[in-house]
Amino acid sequence: MQPTAYPDVNALLDRLLAQMQTVLGQKLVGLYLSGSLVTGDFDEGISDVDLLAAVGGDLDEAEFNALKTMHDGVVTNDPQWDNRIEIAYLSLHGLRTFKTQTSKIGIISPGEPFHIITADRLWLPNWYMVREKGVTLFGPAPQSIIEPISKEEFIQVIKEHVRGWREWVKDMYYRGSQAYAILTLCRALYTVRNGEQVSKRKAALWAQNELPAWSALIEKALLWRQTSKEDADHATTIPETQRFVNFVIDLILS
Repeated sequence: MQPTAYPDVNALLDRLLAQMQTVLGQKLVGLYLSGSLVTGDFDEGISDVDLLAAVGGDLDEAEFNALKTMHDGVVTNDPQWDNRIEIAYLSLHGLRTFKTQTSKIGIISPGEPFHIITADRLWLPNWYMVREKGVTLFGPAPQSIIEPISKEEFIQVIKEHVRGWREWVKDMYYRGSQAYAILTLCRALYTVRNGEQVSKRKAALWAQNELPAWSALIEKALLWRQTSKEDADHATTIPETQRFVNFVIDLILS
């Protein structure tokens, strides 16, 4: 049985898994699919492919370099995936201790090259979604390697995370970035109010009913996500986007 309903995505997943196994060998413990391919509303040609690669230990320099070459090659050979792949390489130790310790993660995500970062407990929602809804592409079930996370812990960290958007939204100039901010805050509000995370689109449609005064802006964000153009007058919508983000943060934290 194929992991998704999209042949091009399945081909990408097969290729990534095979190449990861070549680079990492037995150090690759598991590979898990999450994001919109799991929660729904995957937009072909737009949505990201989100993966967690569980590894036996932190990546060494040779492994990092080989994985970077691998990721560069995937995009070179299949440009449709440029800026549409997010993969986190995290050790088994990190997947057990993320509530109390920081860990090194190898990460590639839209707009950023493959690099190493330090992840703290604010990454907990990512691991929660993999644990609760992730699709296993290789290895044991995610519940057997990821520390248990309660729904209360998940929602609390969502609340902590949204605080950062007061600053982040100040740098969201392009319409596509503004759409990302608006839809992400819609999803955060949905999560806090309803206790589960859904796709950005589903959360946006819900938020239009919950926040009728902002319905038109949310509708624009859904459109910008599909048709964002570099020559648009991005600056005209920044103030309203920033007001919306701060308004929703206040709702979430109230």
